[in-house]
Amino acid sequence: MSISSIVVVTGVSSGIGRATAAMFVARGCRVFGTVRDLREAPPLPGVELIEMDIRVEASVQAGIQSIIDRVMRIDVLVNNAGLTMIGAVEETATAEAAALFDTNVFGMLRTTRAVLPHMRSLRRGRIVNVSSVFGVLPAPYMGVYSATKHAVEGLSESLDHEVRQFGIRATLVQPTFTRTKLDTNAPRVQARIGGYDRERDRVARSVSDSRSSAPEPHGVAGTIVEAALGPWRMRCTPPGRASLLTTLRRFLPAEPVDARLRKKLGLGAS
Repeated sequence: MSISSIVVVTGVSSGIGRATAAMFVARGCRVFGTVRDLREAPPLPGVELIEMDIRVEASVQAGIQSIIDRVMRIDVLVNNAGLTMIGAVEETATAEAAALFDTNVFGMLRTTRAVLPHMRSLRRGRIVNVSSVFGVLPAPYMGVYSATKHAVEGLSESLDHEVRQFGIRATLVQPTFTRTKLDTNAPRVQARIGGYDRERDRVARSVSDSRSSAPEPHGVAGTIVEAALGPWRMRCTPPGRASLLTTLRRFLPAEPVDARLRKKLGLGAS
């Protein structure tokens, strides 16, 4: 794509979204970044901030239309905004699961649906959906989060087949733990069951340790930018641990992958 591409990145207040928006600016793109509340959003040089809550249909439609009114087109959409949650599947209330899906899956769907008519009219565009290695791996005590990312994977791959006829491609980026507020501020389920305490707490500590020793988000941001502006690939995995994990999942038998995962999370061998 041209270096003057019009790019929309959701969730640019911090972390991966913020680093990604800045990197697009450095590549010469005109960048719009979405935030839930403009009053609380820190400024980001070169990025035009748009107030948009991906959980609210009217807010998404208004936010995307405001960009179209200014620049008449959108070349790249990066669906980055998302949440995580720690808790056993049995502990997770339906309402808690629904809230997570509302952001991680339906939020992505709302934004994609709002942008596609404009991309179809120009017969070009790239949609980059930020998934996770937990979109292809299990995530004990983050089961609903993993379910949302598995949904993102299936929806994105199906979408890509549907929109190719219009010159549009969809792609996935699959990071692993990154030093962002997504992991730092991960909420826990409210109705905890004592039988899960020991393992849940071990996983929570493992997540915290992985986050604190994880790389800064610039590596993931670079992968997102290349997924958007470079040659199309269905799945793009940042170098390092994320690439290793997805490779192991693809080529090794299930048993050693399962054992490695449990050991990493501090769970028993059984």
